[in-house]
Amino acid sequence: MKKEHKVFGVLQRVGRSFMLPLALLPIAGLLLGIGSSFTNETMLAAYGLSHVIYKGGALYTILDIMSKTGSAVFNNLPLLFAIGVSIGMAKKEKAVAALSSAVAYLIMNTAISTLITAKGGVSAMPANSTISVLGITTLQMGVFGGIIVGLGVAALHNRFYEIQLPQVLSFFGGTHFIPIISSVTFLLVGILMFFVWPIIQTGIAALGSLVLGSGYLGTWIYGVIERALIPFGLHHVFYLPFWQTAVGGTATIDGNVVSGAQNIFFAELASKSTQQFSVSATRFMSGKFPLMIFGLPGAALAMYKCARKDKRKEVGGLLLSAALTSMLTGITEPIEFTFLFVATPLYAVHCVLAGASYMLMHILNVGVGMTFSGGLIDLTLFGIMQGNAKTHWIWVIIIGIAYFFLYYFLFRFMIRKFNYKTPGRDDDAEVKLYTRADVDEKRKSQKSGGDAVSALILRGLGGKTNLVDLDSCATRLRVTVSDSSKVDQSLLKQSGASGVICRGDGIQVVYGPQVSVIKSKLEDYMDTPESDQPDAGASPVAAKAEKVSGTKKKDVMLSACMNGTATPIEKVNDEAFASCVLGKGAAIEPADGCLYAPADGTISTLFDTKHAVGMTTDDGAEVLMHIGIDTVKLDGKYYEYHVRKDEKVHKGDLLVTFDLEAVKAAGYQTTTPVIVCNTDDYQSVQLAASGNVKVGDDFLQLKA
Repeated sequence: MKKEHKVFGVLQRVGRSFMLPLALLPIAGLLLGIGSSFTNETMLAAYGLSHVIYKGGALYTILDIMSKTGSAVFNNLPLLFAIGVSIGMAKKEKAVAALSSAVAYLIMNTAISTLITAKGGVSAMPANSTISVLGITTLQMGVFGGIIVGLGVAALHNRFYEIQLPQVLSFFGGTHFIPIISSVTFLLVGILMFFVWPIIQTGIAALGSLVLGSGYLGTWIYGVIERALIPFGLHHVFYLPFWQTAVGGTATIDGNVVSGAQNIFFAELASKSTQQFSVSATRFMSGKFPLMIFGLPGAALAMYKCARKDKRKEVGGLLLSAALTSMLTGITEPIEFTFLFVATPLYAVHCVLAGASYMLMHILNVGVGMTFSGGLIDLTLFGIMQGNAKTHWIWVIIIGIAYFFLYYFLFRFMIRKFNYKTPGRDDDAEVKLYTRADVDEKRKSQKSGGDAVSALILRGLGGKTNLVDLDSCATRLRVTVSDSSKVDQSLLKQSGASGVICRGDGIQVVYGPQVSVIKSKLEDYMDTPESDQPDAGASPVAAKAEKVSGTKKKDVMLSACMNGTATPIEKVNDEAFASCVLGKGAAIEPADGCLYAPADGTISTLFDTKHAVGMTTDDGAEVLMHIGIDTVKLDGKYYEYHVRKDEKVHKGDLLVTFDLEAVKAAGYQTTTPVIVCNTDDYQSVQLAASGNVKVGDDFLQLKA
């Protein structure tokens, strides 16, 4: 399930990263729409404007400039996606990611171009497989090429933007390293793509043929899925391949091969020879217009009519604003998310009707395209102004009026029948419309599950605003706070902490091996709106993490897990271990770089930094072996695991190897505490050895 959540989260981030280049389309479409419309001789003649707007005239020249500048954006979308996606996916230093992605995109395509020339030129390549991008003859990859570069550069950027190189090469470290590694990487990617992409291209073309052959049913399915993905923010990931790649079709326009439904529409828009827009392309766009201009305003009217009379004035203003936004711009979030919150079945009905709208536009040969969303602005530019002969836009109005009444009566019936609490129907609820931020916050809140322990920890640390940095090692939260006087140690201990260590603004809260889970839950909780409240969360008593006593324990003898010198735990140079807040135990000063299992049992805890191991013996002892002091800061360097989590091990099995001398040379003590985390289950935990010990010798006696 965690893996699924991780994939979902990545897809959400990818979808959001598409928004920056997509946000360019409305202005580019506006320029292209107005410019191409009023420089089209057929249209000028139809509207009697030939004597006002003519070639060589100032007005015609301005309109021609608008048309060509708009086309420039659409013609270079792959580069814009490379830059935009890298900016959206980069965690920090986004300007560096943007520059690196532009360089990487040029290098990748130049590598491909060189190989095309070496093979014999365009004539030696499969038909319609090449294109000119920024004057470079390359493979027809569409925005996929840009997305590949954007995602790849962002991954390299996030991994290496803080890299430190040897002193002699230090200038090329940090952010200076990103353009270098990106250039080298995408030189190799370009070579790889020359051989791989034609195969992918064939697959995409086959998928496009399948989609185009799916007929009206396929169009309906497309519309349903596109709407259904909106609450999750994944709809951009879904529709973009249809709009920008051969999945949405391929056409030859004015001698140029164009792939992608939106690209086909705008190429036809810019062409002087277009008699009718391709419905096989606009089937993926036209269905939005009846929904956004008519259907959702009908739903808004239904919600207004269903509101209590004493709240209608307040509700009316909000819903009118939302309806006008949907009609003019095609931005539907305020209306859709409002009934999504309180009446999910209404949203399901909405998705089905959305699919039907797309299908009806397809059946009626409506050829109206769009830049970004299907409002009146796009309908006017790309439908009405192009003429009914080219677009059959009149059907948008006819079907739209029917949709207005369908949405109105259906929504009004369902709201009253099932008593859905749409705006103005609840006695005490705040009258408001919802946005995507509300949806995201609700999802995060549900994910946190009202985590009372995390709430208590956050309160104990002085609240979210008091936290400067949050991290963890094998056993404790390591926190930097802005004001240590706000830290409440009693609250932290009530949350289940064994101890709290304060050193100025640095706070260590000791929880034991389960600290990684505690940290993850705390970070999830901090993403919720609830965490912004200074006194949020359950009461200390309710939230207290009590230790649950297990079954009756018996005496246990743990063997030495290392070759070395046995040391009392009190002599360890670390307050958390020496004070036994983590539990009682002992330590070993290792003679070599190997850690072994002290008893038969199961590996319960491993760490990304590989410097510690937790295990539960077959007799129920919970043992933590921590190799070195503060070695978490090595971030796994010099350490290697030889076991997996939940693996069954036997006494003497090798668990970890590490470079003992390298750890010492890095300035870290290698003293290895061996802690019994469930000390309270035993009457005593005593060191059973002194001086030198070998692996397998009696080491730690646990008396039940």
